[in-house]
Amino acid sequence: MNKQERQELVAYKIKRAKETLVEVESHIQNQLWITAVNRLYYACFYAVSALLIDKEIESQTHSGTKQMFGFHFIKPGIITADSGKFYSTIFSLRQTGDYDAFVEFDQEYVAALLAPATDLIAQVERALTSQ
Repeated sequence: MNKQERQELVAYKIKRAKETLVEVESHIQNQLWITAVNRLYYACFYAVSALLIDKEIESQTHSGTKQMFGFHFIKPGIITADSGKFYSTIFSLRQTGDYDAFVEFDQEYVAALLAPATDLIAQVERALTSQ
């Protein structure tokens, strides 16, 4: 992938992150808590993927993406440790909601995830524009 293609893919991933974050609001309004958590994770995943793509860091799995994010962006302080912890948390919550039986979230719990997800995406955007 050449530089222009990489930049286009990064822009697309950030656009998807923001669009997916908007989707969460309708899931919350419809009380679809597990789906809202899933979409919050994917909004963050798209943003984190954009960072990795921008730096030409490859990952084949969601777990690998989480590891590379921590190593290349959290550890050196490009993205805050709190956002790194949040990404790990939302990663686990998405897996729990998607694969475990009898999982339930509620409005208060899901609503509390919105701000850190929004912040993580904003930090990613700042990191991409500050290069």
